[in-house]
Amino acid sequence: MDFELEEDRMDMELVPGTVTLTKDSQNLIGISIGGGAPLCPCLYIVQVFDNTPAAKEGVLAAGDEIVGVGGKSVKGRTKVEVARMIQSIQSKVTISYNKLQADVQQGKSLDILLKKVKHHMVEKMSSSTADALGLSRAILCNDVLIKRMDELQRTSDMYKGLMEQAKRLLKSFYDLSQTHKGFGDIFSVIGAREPQPSASEAFTKFGEAHRNMEKHAIRLLKTCKPMLADLGTFLTKAIPDTRLTIKRYADAKFEYLSYCLKVKEMDDEEYAYATLGEPLYRVETGNYEYRLILRCRQEARARFAKLRSDVMVKLELLDQKHVQDIVFQLQRLVSAMTTYLSDCHQQMKETDVFPIEVDLLRTTMDYNRSQFNDGVEDEDEVETGTAVEPAEDTIVDTS
Repeated sequence: MDFELEEDRMDMELVPGTVTLTKDSQNLIGISIGGGAPLCPCLYIVQVFDNTPAAKEGVLAAGDEIVGVGGKSVKGRTKVEVARMIQSIQSKVTISYNKLQADVQQGKSLDILLKKVKHHMVEKMSSSTADALGLSRAILCNDVLIKRMDELQRTSDMYKGLMEQAKRLLKSFYDLSQTHKGFGDIFSVIGAREPQPSASEAFTKFGEAHRNMEKHAIRLLKTCKPMLADLGTFLTKAIPDTRLTIKRYADAKFEYLSYCLKVKEMDDEEYAYATLGEPLYRVETGNYEYRLILRCRQEARARFAKLRSDVMVKLELLDQKHVQDIVFQLQRLVSAMTTYLSDCHQQMKETDVFPIEVDLLRTTMDYNRSQFNDGVEDEDEVETGTAVEPAEDTIVDTS
């Protein structure tokens, strides 16, 4: 006497529903079917193919049970018979189903996590090394998008070097501006103390020229400062964000590959038991564990496809920004330096104060009187009542 085992739903719920799908030009709705007589009491959807009527409708999903086609029950039928029933209906076909309320976290078993670790390891191995260790390489290994991580690291290093060089260059211009400022202050003080009008005017004008050059340097620094901010944004935000997206994409890819491998292992197990004519408990009780993995694989594939699209978009935008940003920043730097050097050259060209004629003896004595006497009369003047006059003026031509 044959006994029918009760379905083991693994605490998952089924919600009944009906959907009407319009077939495509090839008379297909875009699903593959598994289970059915004589081994499994349930017929279920194995996969929903992309860009098909079923995928566009978005109602059916992997793991859902098919209970009727065109208003007729499919219980006790084989998957081949159900496929023929769908094909025999023209234009529009109505599918009655039980929606599997599955929690994908339930499918993330230790086995899946170990498979993800394995894929992470194999990804970084060469084919010969993986073969020597007996590790199979998935078709999505050696992904060019993941290899872009090394390229991003090189780009990051280049930007770091560029920023360091730019900071040192701007620091040098700042130091030079302070030197100009110092010269300007000194020459202005000399011009203020110089008793000879022509020399005083010349020193004052020369000092003012150096102060103007300091202003040109500050304007250069203000022009180039946003360049460091833009490079810093690219280095600290754009590149890390893209790398994080690539890491998420890699994790989603490895998870999808792990579910694919798990499905294959379960398929091989079913085939082996069927070949031996032995019953398999999970198949005879509705194959809910297998259907849970099918649902997890479908959702993992959707995340993988979305993240792959995001990575490709971000990499394209990053490449465009990289090329445009480098050109723009270098143009800004070269333009600012050209303006600075041109302004400084024009400033010195307009400051034509040489030669400066200075009576050094008279000037020195005047400086000494103002610096050391501080309003006290000369000792010779106090004693004799007469000031010491130079024998003759000494004219020095400084050019």
